[in-house]
Amino acid sequence: MNALNKATGGDSVPLRFRTLGGWIERPGDLQPELKGHARADVIVVGAGFAGLSTALELRARGAEVIVLEQEFAGFGASGRNAGYLLGSMGVECDMFVSRVGAEQAAQFVRFYDEAVPYVEGRLKTLGIDCDYNPSGVLRAGVHPSQEKRLRENMALGRKLGAMSRFVDGDEMRARGIPPAFLFASEQCGGTLNPGKYVSGLRREAIKAGVKLFERTPLLSFSEGPVITCKTAHGSATAPVMVLATNAYTPQLGVLHNKVAAIRVSAIETQPLSTEQLAALGWQGREGIITPHYTMESHRLTAHGTMVLTVKKLGYAYGSKTPNIPDQGAYKALAHVLRERYPALQGLGIQHCWSGYVSGAYDFLPVIGVMGAKQNIYYTTGCSGHGLGTQSLVGSLFAAQINGEAPELLAALQHKTPSLLPEPLQWCVVQSAFAAATLLDAWTDRKVRKYQAEKG
Repeated sequence: MNALNKATGGDSVPLRFRTLGGWIERPGDLQPELKGHARADVIVVGAGFAGLSTALELRARGAEVIVLEQEFAGFGASGRNAGYLLGSMGVECDMFVSRVGAEQAAQFVRFYDEAVPYVEGRLKTLGIDCDYNPSGVLRAGVHPSQEKRLRENMALGRKLGAMSRFVDGDEMRARGIPPAFLFASEQCGGTLNPGKYVSGLRREAIKAGVKLFERTPLLSFSEGPVITCKTAHGSATAPVMVLATNAYTPQLGVLHNKVAAIRVSAIETQPLSTEQLAALGWQGREGIITPHYTMESHRLTAHGTMVLTVKKLGYAYGSKTPNIPDQGAYKALAHVLRERYPALQGLGIQHCWSGYVSGAYDFLPVIGVMGAKQNIYYTTGCSGHGLGTQSLVGSLFAAQINGEAPELLAALQHKTPSLLPEPLQWCVVQSAFAAATLLDAWTDRKVRKYQAEKG
């Protein structure tokens, strides 16, 4: 920990690992765990963006809904999210095209892009104040060599229906974007406080009459015309179930050969002083991600701190999800903080956290229906871009369960490649992460040389 503080010039400030992430606290009105037996029209497992959005949309259509949550709403990836409401700009379009072809890839792009106005509309309709800043999001290069790849992805994205624009260096400087970021692709969207967002969904779900059972892990379930979910002290039955469990899905024995749990990490700085904010510029507080193979994300919060995420990924054998620190990841992020913002050398880190996202080999969302009666819905494989899409999928699921036939949900169906058995899976994932780290380190060495030559 001392090494991390030294890396940012904040030796006197102890670094604190937050087991709940940096955005959320355990709610004061924890809902009771399930005891005895309960019935509903639909059982939703998982109370994050996807689970709560599904429950709210189903209640709006008159369904009786039970939500089972192993800890409390927002405990998992939703509460540890970086807070980017981001469309298709965050994905590599060429991977989508090579996997499913241009026609279906365009539907995936549409899925990502339609999620942005959907969430913006829900924030207004539900009256959720989550510090949303509709500033747009920048995918910004830190070295001239990244421009070609960025422009190629933009061009392909446009062919698939994505709306984006190139922001050159002059505009970046005119807008006060930190000088480490040279140029960018820009899309609509923005940043928000994900803890406030998921807490707002939780509040509205309870108000709408959703039966939320917290501290109630799902132990097992049985398929059939009526699904029975077993918990430690009770059971629930319904003709339909929705698994909105993201990276925890493989631990339920579901899709364990399709998605892996990937650890991502974040650091949050101390609040910036008025002088530091003035020196930094960045008046629009746009969210920034980079086109590294393992991206960096950079943002300012409404409470005056800076949050940096990702840069280094982790994988636990068997897709386990231990809630433990990742000191190597925090050290890498602290190094990024120092290099990208030389004027903030004395800015300390107040805490750090890690969490898990789910990803498939092809990086495509894994969304569909299974079971002998085709009455078990699942959504996972968001690959770290789940705030918008996992909210929108709740509307699509609710429509389908209500007897409608949402075109977009049908368009997302595809064959997800199978993962390898352990220990081969561990070896492949670790090798891929190591290769990405080496490529990004090479880029960052070029950045240091480029900056030195500029003086």
